[in-house]
Amino acid sequence: MNDAVPRAAEALAAAAARATPCPPIRDLFADGDIDAAYAVQRLATQRRLAAGHRLVGRKIGLTSPAVQRQLGVDQPDFGALFADMALGDGGTVPAGRVLQPKVEAEIALVLGAGLPGPDCSAADVRAATAFLAPALEIVDSRIAGWDITIVDTVADNASSGLFVLGDTRESPDAVEPADVEMRLLRGDELVSQGTGRDCLGDPLNAAAWLASALARRGEPLRAGDIVLTGALGPMVAAVPGDVFTARISGLGDVTVSFEGAAA
Repeated sequence: MNDAVPRAAEALAAAAARATPCPPIRDLFADGDIDAAYAVQRLATQRRLAAGHRLVGRKIGLTSPAVQRQLGVDQPDFGALFADMALGDGGTVPAGRVLQPKVEAEIALVLGAGLPGPDCSAADVRAATAFLAPALEIVDSRIAGWDITIVDTVADNASSGLFVLGDTRESPDAVEPADVEMRLLRGDELVSQGTGRDCLGDPLNAAAWLASALARRGEPLRAGDIVLTGALGPMVAAVPGDVFTARISGLGDVTVSFEGAAA
């Protein structure tokens, strides 16, 4: 293993443990070396699994053109979801749990069957999906000031933080993911909006991209996995006291607050 891979993984782990963001890690690698960045992510995932954490699914990032423009990248990526990253609908993010949080609204799907093939289609995803749910992802970066390239965010588990699934459970035959409309509110203020088509044209396309990418790496999606399919609109920075609600047509609402909100 290139010694830059464990060095990068250690820097990101230390940033999380100390609650102090670190400088970008991209200079440890050749320009744009995404394979090396995924090696960092894979090492960090293996270490979490060895420590007893439970993998529950995957997230897709950078699917929205608006988010790509916000971060200056031009392609999607993926990261791992662990059980301790999940909050219940209406839950609260404890103070200090995340370093530089931003919130984005998306569609989650839970698989009823695996997707092992490297040439997965949107139709394959639809057939394998047990249900859809509205979701909020609290993205986070261990890199100071969100000064990231695609290499930094991939290495940093696709800038994962926490996630919230709404209580709604809808069949993929009852809701057309590409046609949904999303409104993200901070309190009563509309702060982000978009549609299912803002996620790689269709959230099912995003999930198919993910399934294929993981299958090619020998880590296929399996029955029971949660998949966060990607932002439907721009992400929004969060501060203590904020309360966010995503309203996704056909799927309902999902809410999260950040500790410090008024009673």
